Amino acid sequence: MKKINFSFIMSVLFVILLIFISVLYPLILPFDPIHYYDLHYVNTGPSKLHWFGLDDLGRDIFSRILYGTHITLLISIISVIIGATIGSFLGLLTGYYQNYFDILIMNICDILLRLPNLFLALILSVFIKNGILNLIFAISITNIPIFVRITRSNTLIIKNQDFITASRNIGSSNIKIIFYQILPFIINSIIIYSSMRIGISIIAVSSLSFLGFGIQPPTPEWGLMIYESRYDLLFSPHLIIFPGLAIFITYLSFNTISDKIKYFLNLNKRY
Repeated sequence: MKKINFSFIMSVLFVILLIFISVLYPLILPFDPIHYYDLHYVNTGPSKLHWFGLDDLGRDIFSRILYGTHITLLISIISVIIGATIGSFLGLLTGYYQNYFDILIMNICDILLRLPNLFLALILSVFIKNGILNLIFAISITNIPIFVRITRSNTLIIKNQDFITASRNIGSSNIKIIFYQILPFIINSIIIYSSMRIGISIIAVSSLSFLGFGIQPPTPEWGLMIYESRYDLLFSPHLIIFPGLAIFITYLSFNTISDKIKYFLNLNKRY
């Protein structure tokens, strides 16, 4: 009997809980995260009524973290889906055809990959307006190059296999070969890196909001909550500890899941 991986189970349960919160947050919020104010107990610590305490405006931190969950997950997951879809499509085409289009796309990807993800997202955020859709756009751009690279390298390996040569000889179209014969062999790597990039995208969302280029007040977002409480760290550390833990545990959970998915799919032995 195989030993149960406790960290993986806890990570899956935590991610399921986050998804549950993201979908049902309007029904489970104990207080209004934006318009509820208790000015008599500002900056007070955790209590029976307010589990994570109150911030400097008397707003319930627990409710604000729950509300921020759906924003952070929504932006991160959608940006990874967009980046993986566009990047994988470009990677398949460039790896299969290897023409001038391949040279152009790979040169662009090389430039983008030389820039740190957060720095690239920050540059894009400077030139676009603040908001959820624009934040999704900025982070999606940072995800595309890595999926192009991964998909292209795998396509170069698969397209030289004997069964692909046989398919060409019997008259199969390039589109059929790319999407029905090559893609199924590299879908595992796309899934693995997608789960990994969600954690990275969560850090990017929180970091951009912390720097003032992401979600704007009064909308609760984990990174923004840390930014708003930065001057109260010494006297009210709970204002930063709880949103910081939300970011850390969520990032760690997605990374743990991606590592275990890689183990289950046994990607390194597929070829």
